[in-house]
Amino acid sequence: MFQLWTSDQIRRTFLRFFEERGHTVVPSSSLVPVGDPTLLLTSAGMVQMKPYFLGEANPPNKRLASCQKCFRTTDIESVGNERNLTFFEMLGNFSVGDYFKEGAIAYAWELSTMHLRLPAERLWITVHPDDDEARRLWPKLTAVPAARIVALSDNWWGPAGETGPCGPDSELYFDRGADLGCGRPICAPGCDCPRFLEFWNLVFMQFFQDETGARQPLAQKHIDTGAGLERLAMLLQGRNSVYETDVFAPIVAKAGALAGVRYGGDDKLDFSLRVLADHGRGVTFLVGDGVLPSNEGRGYILRRVLRRAVRHGRLLGIDRPFLPELVNGVIDLMQGQYPELGLRREYIEKVVDLEESRFNQTLLTGLNALDEVIAGLRAKGQAEIPGEAVFRLYDTFGFPKELTAEVAGEQGLSVDWAGFERAMEAQRRRAQEAHQFSLTRRPPTEVYQRLSGAPATFVGYERLEVATEIGGLLAGGKIVPRAHAGDEAEVVLRETPFYPEAGGQVGDAGWLTAPNGRAEVLDAQRPLPNLIVHRARVTEGFLESGDIVTARVDARRRANTARHHTATHLLHRALREVLGAHVQQAGSLVAPDRLRFDFTHAASLTREQLRAVQRQVNERIMANLPVCPVETPYKEAIAGGAMALFGEKYGDVVRVVGIADYSRELCGGTHVERTGDIGLFIILGETGIGAGQRRIEALAGTPAEEYVVGREAVLDSLAARLQTRDVVARIDQLLDELQGLRRQLAHTQRAAVAGEVEALVLRAQEVDGVKVLAAAVTAPTVEAMLEMGDALRAQFGRSVVVLGAPIDGQPRFVALVNDAARVDAAQLVKEVAALAGGSGGGRADVARGGGRNVDLIGDALAIVLPFVRQRLRG
Repeated sequence: MFQLWTSDQIRRTFLRFFEERGHTVVPSSSLVPVGDPTLLLTSAGMVQMKPYFLGEANPPNKRLASCQKCFRTTDIESVGNERNLTFFEMLGNFSVGDYFKEGAIAYAWELSTMHLRLPAERLWITVHPDDDEARRLWPKLTAVPAARIVALSDNWWGPAGETGPCGPDSELYFDRGADLGCGRPICAPGCDCPRFLEFWNLVFMQFFQDETGARQPLAQKHIDTGAGLERLAMLLQGRNSVYETDVFAPIVAKAGALAGVRYGGDDKLDFSLRVLADHGRGVTFLVGDGVLPSNEGRGYILRRVLRRAVRHGRLLGIDRPFLPELVNGVIDLMQGQYPELGLRREYIEKVVDLEESRFNQTLLTGLNALDEVIAGLRAKGQAEIPGEAVFRLYDTFGFPKELTAEVAGEQGLSVDWAGFERAMEAQRRRAQEAHQFSLTRRPPTEVYQRLSGAPATFVGYERLEVATEIGGLLAGGKIVPRAHAGDEAEVVLRETPFYPEAGGQVGDAGWLTAPNGRAEVLDAQRPLPNLIVHRARVTEGFLESGDIVTARVDARRRANTARHHTATHLLHRALREVLGAHVQQAGSLVAPDRLRFDFTHAASLTREQLRAVQRQVNERIMANLPVCPVETPYKEAIAGGAMALFGEKYGDVVRVVGIADYSRELCGGTHVERTGDIGLFIILGETGIGAGQRRIEALAGTPAEEYVVGREAVLDSLAARLQTRDVVARIDQLLDELQGLRRQLAHTQRAAVAGEVEALVLRAQEVDGVKVLAAAVTAPTVEAMLEMGDALRAQFGRSVVVLGAPIDGQPRFVALVNDAARVDAAQLVKEVAALAGGSGGGRADVARGGGRNVDLIGDALAIVLPFVRQRLRG
């Protein structure tokens, strides 16, 4: 009945269909959404389209299509059944104010029936009960009869927040056959049975919902659709589960090989194998897109999915680290479509291996915590583990609830599963809220939207000074006609040479000179894609909207910033050369006085590696390589080997900064003309900033030179004070002399201690066969007093020794007890120290204490003999 399709064929067919109908195919964005605080992870194909639907950016085409990497965890506990997934690929077509319901319906039907060749008689449609237009269009435009159109109240796509674009949606379902149904006459899409499978959702954004919940028609209506590649593969390959398709089968087989079991023999084992296959994909793509394990945000999602995979590995009997091998299988299967996985293979393996190792230790921690819970219940005479405790173990330690149940059974205890489910449901609600995304307008504010009517043209690549017009002024959150001396204002210019902060590079600074005033530009920012604002302080007179001003960038500051920016490109390439191709930029700061470069790598760099990186950068600087920025189509840039960075969003035409044949990166920043202009490059240090991420701090150009001059000044000062140019040899000599003096001092102190011990032996008194000594001594440290006490105890045999001495201006005490029943050293030293205004503690045989008043040492020691006498005779 079906043509057997591969998943690659499904992707190509879908995207080619829409490309032939005027759609621009855009590449998948990262799983980490760019500039969207409402989302932790990319959960739908429309996420990267949001700026277009909101009017915050102009789309490259009003018709778009994509195959988008997506990740959702709202149904994670169901992952392992035949259709629920965490990571999946969403095929979608989008209309930004172009075609609407008629076009979306016609395209979906044509592609489904004529190109993917799904039998039309087995397709069902759902619509919203109030969407009479969609209900009318389906039978008009397609061969679907009205009897196979079902109204469902949840066919509504609303804003996740209180306001934003919203509208009804319409879904396409495939009838998999009555043998999979519930048998009820009313069985249809929307039924809980597995007979009907939704594979495509068409969202009609036609209303705007305000704060009161009222909806008004949008002036411009949009289409957003999403078809699950895995579900289409399941249908088009005639499989009963997505895990039996070519998207998953090799990964399931890999998981089975690791566990030594075969898929299809046991329901419980099969469920765990499906979990490993899904979670193995999810972990691979999350780490590949720069997500790292942590206890919050998207890092927590990664950690949770990875740990669930480890748990199911244990249920399959895998008692060794296995995830790196599973990840390798995912990369082998998926790198054809997503080549970045192959390039980052070693890094992904390392991050996964480290986290799996940590979790193995966490399992031990969780078992210990569970033992404490059980001990507490036993003490109270209770026989049921509270649900909150089970959830706390699960959520805090990642400790599997099934393992809690197993241990409870062994201990003869029950589990409050109802309480656990209540806690889990509360967590699910939090997860759903975290994964929802809103189409409500975020900052920039409406004020910026109004100012964007006077967009600034950036001319700062070619010129650092330009005559231009003030297009608008903003002060105190309001648009104003004029800003006076002492005011701080945001200034919009028609043309600007000031680079606005972006890509890690700080904004330019400089000056504005107007007919009636002058202002210092402190920073430049881009609050909207087509708007540049200049934060300025008016120093003289006033600035007025409409003034013609001279805008001049601080050339020295710009040059220093450019040196650091080009140096980051050289540093990035050098790190990849020295450490491997898994290294990716994960963040940066490019400023006039320094650079900071964050990158993906799982281990600290050795001194030799840091030297190799620094040497390679300086070699490229001395080679005086040309730095050539060019604009080119995005696809051509990527095909030509240019590096695109995690988290950055690119248009159709991009700026590529090439450094000879050594480095090519997509970058909008300012750079030097030749690498020789950088001057000198120095790495200050390297640190870890999180699991799998490192940071290098470095200097280039003038700051690097000043750093070297400062170090030379320190060296010259040392040489002068040591009266030698060979500073290292002289310091080694002094250290040797110091070590000799320390040995001599230690010998002298030991001799002094021995002499004092001999004198103290004579002062001991005897109580019921126990030698008792309480004495004030001279000692440099508490450790020296303990040594003295040990020597005395060795001579006395059964004994109680308490010593006191003023150390660093405060009274210090030690107590040592040897075979003296009922005398506790900790209790004794606590009472002694109390008389000197302090306290103490320790073990029954050795304790120490301290006080505030050194004049009371003698009084404090005086209580020792009565204390011991009372304990021994009491």
